[in-house]
Amino acid sequence: MSAVLAPASCFHCGLPTPAGAAWAVAVNGASRPMCCPGCASVAQAIVDAGLDDYYTTRDAFPATAEGPALVPPELALLDAEPRLQGSQGATVDAIFAIDGIRCAACIWLIEGRLARLPGVLKADVNVATERVYLRWDSRCKPSDIAAALKKIGYDAYPCFSGRQEQQREQSRKRLFRQLFVAGLCMMQVMMYALPAYIADDGTMDADMHSLMRWASLLLTLPALLYSAQPFFAGAWAGVRRRMPGMDVPVAIGLAAASAASILATFTGEGEVYFDSVTMFIFLLLASRYLEQQARHRAGRALEQLRHALPASATRLAGYPQSRVGEVVAAADLRQGDAIMIAPGEAVPADATLMEGEAQLDQSLLTGESCAVARAVGDLLPGGAVNLAQPVVARVACAASDSTLARLVNLVESAAAGKPRIVLWADKLAAWFVAGLLLFALAVFAVWWQLDPARAWQIAIAVLVVSCPCALSLATPSALAAATGALIERGVLVVRPHLLETMHRATHVIFDKTGTLTEGRPTLRATQALGHFSEGTCLAIAAALEEGSTHPFAAPLRAAGAGHGMLATGLRSSAGLGVEGSIEGVAYRLGTAHFAAGAQRAGTPGVSSIYLGSEGVLLARFDLADRLRSDAADVVRHCRERGQSVILLSGDAQPIVDSVADELHITRALGGQLPDDKLAYVRALQKSGAVVAMVGDGINDAAVLRAADASFAIGGGAALAQLNAGCVLVSGRLGAFDDTARMAARSMRIIGQNLAWAMVYNVIAIPAAALGLVSPWLSAVGMSASSALVVMNALRLRRANTR
Repeated sequence: MSAVLAPASCFHCGLPTPAGAAWAVAVNGASRPMCCPGCASVAQAIVDAGLDDYYTTRDAFPATAEGPALVPPELALLDAEPRLQGSQGATVDAIFAIDGIRCAACIWLIEGRLARLPGVLKADVNVATERVYLRWDSRCKPSDIAAALKKIGYDAYPCFSGRQEQQREQSRKRLFRQLFVAGLCMMQVMMYALPAYIADDGTMDADMHSLMRWASLLLTLPALLYSAQPFFAGAWAGVRRRMPGMDVPVAIGLAAASAASILATFTGEGEVYFDSVTMFIFLLLASRYLEQQARHRAGRALEQLRHALPASATRLAGYPQSRVGEVVAAADLRQGDAIMIAPGEAVPADATLMEGEAQLDQSLLTGESCAVARAVGDLLPGGAVNLAQPVVARVACAASDSTLARLVNLVESAAAGKPRIVLWADKLAAWFVAGLLLFALAVFAVWWQLDPARAWQIAIAVLVVSCPCALSLATPSALAAATGALIERGVLVVRPHLLETMHRATHVIFDKTGTLTEGRPTLRATQALGHFSEGTCLAIAAALEEGSTHPFAAPLRAAGAGHGMLATGLRSSAGLGVEGSIEGVAYRLGTAHFAAGAQRAGTPGVSSIYLGSEGVLLARFDLADRLRSDAADVVRHCRERGQSVILLSGDAQPIVDSVADELHITRALGGQLPDDKLAYVRALQKSGAVVAMVGDGINDAAVLRAADASFAIGGGAALAQLNAGCVLVSGRLGAFDDTARMAARSMRIIGQNLAWAMVYNVIAIPAAALGLVSPWLSAVGMSASSALVVMNALRLRRANTR
């Protein structure tokens, strides 16, 4: 029963209407009084949405017509989510998943609507992953965003809500049902249309011919009213927001063909196109289904990476006194918490191993399938899977601040951005749709003068045969496939323009330590200079370096492991070395002058450490940072691509020259401070060079940010990773080569897609305008064009970059 209104009360909320109030809304054809602008705006939104029946079926008034009650409860919950709140004057960055994106035209509608929302500073939609990257300030609330999208037909929710997979599956099933109905109707309509096509004059009487038409009409209605719903809904949303997309010409073509066919059925005169209508709906839905599956497949690698961090963890609250564990949400872990990681479980956050020896599967993070051993004191990256025995670790940072979570958020932000080539394609497709509508109208007018009987059919063919969708999908589908394939190889692209820019790079600059080299010294040679053997000298050196954190200490300790010697009275001298006593004999380890007051010339490319006692040199240890096994190949491949290779390092020039000679790099500069590196890159850019930079240290952060395309080694400093355009999570320098090859393949695929879309439309549209292409053949061509573009882009996922 409808709620009862008192005289002079608000039709929406039932409260008294102020005297002289001028607010009113037309509901069900009658003007209804409103008590305030808030009720008027809500009532108008209900009417605009076609929900007038709400007022005839309600049995009570809403509690109030203003404030939070106007926001649906499920959307109001978003405002209470801590991760979506910002302080006064601050901005909030978040990623929302969107259900209902059909093609690139939806991007224009969503971005345009959000851009007009007060407080929204940025809104970038990624058609491949069906997500929108948003930034807003205190003038806007999360519920405002979700409600605004709801009004134009899209369900939106934060990515961390865990609903995206469920929504994707529901969307897939809904589209499949629509496709199934369209296919069933198409086959049945073809059964009735075929006799009319093959019948000779006089072989089918008028009554039978009429029966065939009526049967075709009845079988077409389910496809038109149910299966074609996405096209009409999308077209109406685009027209209402003055942002027409691909659905507009499709809906006009379907409506025109259906109207002409229905009229011909009722009058018994003219042609019917029920077979073309049902075939067009089926083929276009089939193409859209393939596109949807391709988009989901392209975003699956990133989704797997996001889900690598488990939802729960076992916390040892009383450790080390108690080992009783409690299961808590991974998001509740804090720095310093002790956790137990059982075999088969993923590490919930970056943590330091405290007990046990771990064998980690890091394939999801780095792309490497071999298990990695970790000992006490080593860092366990969040997302890695413990393969062996249970271990205890100490949380190094909250799960949301872990290396993996931070990198995934960077990648998400990059996926929402648009490279220049994507913006160009979107703009071209928008103009294409507007021009197509005008062209179809002109074609109809011309054919109405030449042959009115064919005017409808030819205009419909023009609308149907065009494919702006292929233009818009050509670039984002290829980039999504490429970035997804790189994620599986342990490469995270965190800047949207990286692949496009890398393809144009003219210069590649490498840092040395930790980039071209492994970043840790190794013992190259040991030479005994006194009466002790090399083994004894190594044992003494290892004893003196016990407990030292100097980079040279670890290789010396490893080489003299198991010696059984104990040094006492250890004392280090900064920049010189360390001294101590073993069995009452004093030893010194460090520079030649510090060890024995001697002068020795350095050896290029290595650092020499001397052992001495009582003014006599006993041994020399040569240490050097070893080149990465794939460094030579990477440098050679850069030269083969025509790129100039440069080595910039903060190390001394002789050491830098030694590495450059080994790798055949002709331009190498040592002693470069961070400001020097930055100035060098900017000078190259001013001369017109496109610079790619590869580094790993904190001192590389500024130059990585300045370079046109930048790469950070995964095992390097976090600051370098945050400023790079791409993170080589696998730690392989060869992954840089993989990215360069993928960039080249991506640009080639994008070129092929754009060329095909342009050539197809240049040939197909004039052919349809000349009456050479029927509506059903137009449907085949349009659907095949979109599918071909997406399938061609998906080849990048199977591409072997090596």
